[in-house]
Amino acid sequence: MSDSTETTGSPTTDNGTTAEQAEVVDSAQDSTAADAARNSAETTAQGTAESTAEGSTASTAEPSDGTAVKDDSADAASSRPSRTELLEEEGDIAADYLEELLDVTDLDGDIDIDVADGRAQLAILNDDGDDGLDVLVGRDGQVLTALQELTRLTVQAQTGQRSWLMLDIDGYRDRRKDDLRKVASEAVESVQSEGRTVSLRPMNSFERKVVHDVVAKAGLRSESEGEGDRRHVVVHPA
Repeated sequence: MSDSTETTGSPTTDNGTTAEQAEVVDSAQDSTAADAARNSAETTAQGTAESTAEGSTASTAEPSDGTAVKDDSADAASSRPSRTELLEEEGDIAADYLEELLDVTDLDGDIDIDVADGRAQLAILNDDGDDGLDVLVGRDGQVLTALQELTRLTVQAQTGQRSWLMLDIDGYRDRRKDDLRKVASEAVESVQSEGRTVSLRPMNSFERKVVHDVVAKAGLRSESEGEGDRRHVVVHPA
């Protein structure tokens, strides 16, 4: 997941449009020509209104046999998949990809699919109690992060839409969240007691988000600094 500058505070929103209203600045010098232009415009407007009225009447009228006219636009809208259905489709595509991956790597695991927090969520669960899936997590979750992005790209290739699905393997993310919350809490205590800024070690976007949430809940301010693998969270006094 790409991550630009993250700060705690009020969330941001986007999407706004503006329109410019054209002004007519030319005036007619010849009064006869002006009257003619005005009459022509009135005639055109009247004709357009009549055509619109006729079209509206035709679209709402019933056939001579009394059968109601079918509204195709309403049917099209009702058949359009919901957001949840689209996310469920993402989950199914991702699960197929992950199952193939497990077969190729000769690893065992059950795939769980869910839709939560506005995105598809998948987890590969270890059903044998061994550490075989650790290879898909990697050091500090680096392999997991790469695999998640590959899965997103696979979904995008089939749906044509950017995917923001989340992937977990053998409960790694939950365990990592607990560790990160402890790190963030210690940073908060240090900032509150010493009144100075604290910089944490580099983290990926998932990890930084967990830290930002803890800092915000404590009433302090945090932001992400650095680029690429050196991007990290800085916690500031309130």
